Amino acid sequence: MSRTTDLTEPLPLPRPKTAEGKPRRIGVEIEFSGLTEAQVARILVKQLGGSAREEKRGHWVVEGGGMGDFEVYLDSQPLERLDHDGVGGQIRDLARAVVPVEIVSDPLEVPQIAEFDRAIQALREAGAEGTGTGVLSAFGVHFNPEVVSTDYADVMPVITAHALLEDYIKRVAGTDFSRRVMTWVAPYPRALVDRLAAEKPPATMDALIDTYLELAPSRNHSLDMLCLFAHLDEEKVAKAVDMELVSPRPTYHWRLPDCRIDEKGWTLATEWNRWVLVETVAGDADLLERLCAAWRDHRDALTSIRLDWSYRVERMLQGAGLCDL
Repeated sequence: MSRTTDLTEPLPLPRPKTAEGKPRRIGVEIEFSGLTEAQVARILVKQLGGSAREEKRGHWVVEGGGMGDFEVYLDSQPLERLDHDGVGGQIRDLARAVVPVEIVSDPLEVPQIAEFDRAIQALREAGAEGTGTGVLSAFGVHFNPEVVSTDYADVMPVITAHALLEDYIKRVAGTDFSRRVMTWVAPYPRALVDRLAAEKPPATMDALIDTYLELAPSRNHSLDMLCLFAHLDEEKVAKAVDMELVSPRPTYHWRLPDCRIDEKGWTLATEWNRWVLVETVAGDADLLERLCAAWRDHRDALTSIRLDWSYRVERMLQGAGLCDL
């Protein structure tokens, strides 16, 4: 298949390989409405190849197309239970007004995000609807980039960079109001950012996990670290949070930004490139330290408004030549 050439290209990661020398992969999850699961599965087959089968009611698998498997289903655990009880059919049809269809990919290579974007275009043309279609349409896109390693030295700069860039990214991305008011995209508490940006931050992985579980014990953040931390110490995480929806794995779970599948020109690559910015800043020790110092200065001011901080970050990124990411 020819590669899409009129869409934003996904940028490579600044550290594209794991510590073992293997290419880092990214799982992608995308939520939207306007189409049934069967329609979505057929479109994926047409655009990406392979075949589709309904594994169980409303749960489709697209496989054999060269990009791994894709799962397509209505994103609601209560519906799964109703289907199990044999009463979910009509309720499922009604629920589509507010419950998103979700596509979940197998781990992809970064260039394959561009191939996925071709399918996104076809879904848009078929009537897929995103976050902006209604007050209750709080749909999102999740990226699950594999970590370079689980070493503290590789993880700590990434969570710190995200904590410091979060307000800036949300502003430039124009995060939809329905996403901002919903609890599952709450910003990191300032107390956590304070601890990460401190002159003496958590100095070990154990201390970092303890700090996160003390100050942000929830999946409901743009960068959800619970998957990775549970991979490292499931027993500790399980004592602090409900593990029902936590899937331990060696990835970051990034819940930003909205799903704008119905907007012309919107691409997964555009959103992915914002994550590349996070990792780029994480890899620049001097810039990261200057951002930490700027945060401490910001917090020492009489007022410390998130919007003011986002513009300060923008000026610092401009100075480093990174605002085009």
